Amino acid sequence: MDAWVRFSAQSQARERLGRAAQYACSLVGHALQKHGASPELQKQIRQLEGHLSLGRKLLRLGNSADALESAKRAVHLSDVVLRFCITVSHLNRALYFACDNVLWAGKSGLAPRVDQEKWAQRSFRYYLFSLIMNLSRDAYEIRLLMEQESSACSRRLKGSGGGVPGGIETAGPGSPGTPGGGLPQLAVKLQLRVLLLARVLRGHPPLLLDVVRNACDLFIPLDKLGLWRCGPGIVGLCGLVSSILSILTLICPWLRLKP
Repeated sequence: MDAWVRFSAQSQARERLGRAAQYACSLVGHALQKHGASPELQKQIRQLEGHLSLGRKLLRLGNSADALESAKRAVHLSDVVLRFCITVSHLNRALYFACDNVLWAGKSGLAPRVDQEKWAQRSFRYYLFSLIMNLSRDAYEIRLLMEQESSACSRRLKGSGGGVPGGIETAGPGSPGTPGGGLPQLAVKLQLRVLLLARVLRGHPPLLLDVVRNACDLFIPLDKLGLWRCGPGIVGLCGLVSSILSILTLICPWLRLKP
């Protein structure tokens, strides 16, 4: 298993470059179809996309072992929520890669009797569950950081004798044009939460990149499973953005969210 993990780690960069090229082809193909390009050119782009997809599946052979090893490491995390989200995410990724390997065997002709549609649906379901767990983990970390930032702001304001963070003043119940003060205060609280969220994400680039990447990836299984039809253009764009962000985390390891 260790040998497979080492092999998977070495092929990660090539797989992500192939993924970016595949979704770029999907986006270009959609643009060509929309602008009335010749059927022959559209066919060539689709064939290139198919070849890139098959090549990526070959590079992902053994990634199930890598995902299982990551799940084993995540089991020892002290935070219960992080332990659950990360472990379940990695287990679903392992199942997703296993289904992907079966698909590769079917498309390459090694197992011609494989029902590719059935295995593709299984693969995307596991992929969707993994992304949901990733986004749940992101939401949990954002909530923790927002609570820490809010507590730090409160301590600073108590020390300086200031008002509401960000210089926004809440209107009291007796203020003109604010009967009861309920709705304006709710709007101010919402504005403060949005400002706090923006501050937290700006101060933690790895978390911001992970949220954007997972949110972009979410459109792919939703479209493939028929839960939310986005169209090949949106899927191609989201896949390309997600792939570029993944490549960025390989180039700059400090941008990778830990643990």
